[in-house]
Amino acid sequence: MGFTTEQNKVRILIADDHQLLREGVKRIINMEKDLEVVGECGDGIQALELCNTLQPDVVIMDINMPVENGVVATQKLKDFFPDIKVIILSIHDDESYVFETLRKGASGYLLKDMEAESLINAIRSVVAGHAYIHPKVTGKLVNQLRRMKYFDMVGLEGGAEAKEERLRFSHNSNSPLTRREVEVLRLMAEGKSNKSIGEILFISEKTVKNHVSSILQKMEVDDRTQAVIIAIKNGWVTL
Repeated sequence: MGFTTEQNKVRILIADDHQLLREGVKRIINMEKDLEVVGECGDGIQALELCNTLQPDVVIMDINMPVENGVVATQKLKDFFPDIKVIILSIHDDESYVFETLRKGASGYLLKDMEAESLINAIRSVVAGHAYIHPKVTGKLVNQLRRMKYFDMVGLEGGAEAKEERLRFSHNSNSPLTRREVEVLRLMAEGKSNKSIGEILFISEKTVKNHVSSILQKMEVDDRTQAVIIAIKNGWVTL
């Protein structure tokens, strides 16, 4: 395990209890001129210790590790080193793992059968302040969102009580979105097109596009999936 002090490279720590996987990930990363693996370890406790000494920009974290698992380590890491980005690298494609790690502060979630390009894109994306979720997981994530209690609360059905709850949510939360933008976000998460959203909300497709642009701008993200993920991470959407 070693590190360099070369400037302007993204510094990466790999935490995984399988040495062969660490070697493979390290080889992929170090082929990129702007990225560099500065350390590696096999459990969550070591990851925290190395973050303290190496100060990486990104930690690639496995979930199933001895001594301390990646979920617990991610929460502690974000408590002590909030500026360090965490990307979960896991065999689990269950959406519950994605929700849990996002809540703990992870910025990305990848599966171990990913392509090398996905790993590099994920690192660069989280460094830029965005979230990155493996495409195989995204569909399950959106389907779970459709079942969430929150979406029942802000749904268009439910009468006066639901509307009052929706207004109270918008007033009390830290979300930068307006009530209408929350409604649009809900329908975006359900996979609705701009045209469908307009028909449901009785507004023009152009107005929907304006709302979507506003949502992405306020959340500082590039696409709809990232907007939904950020809403979850910040507690604007809860189970």
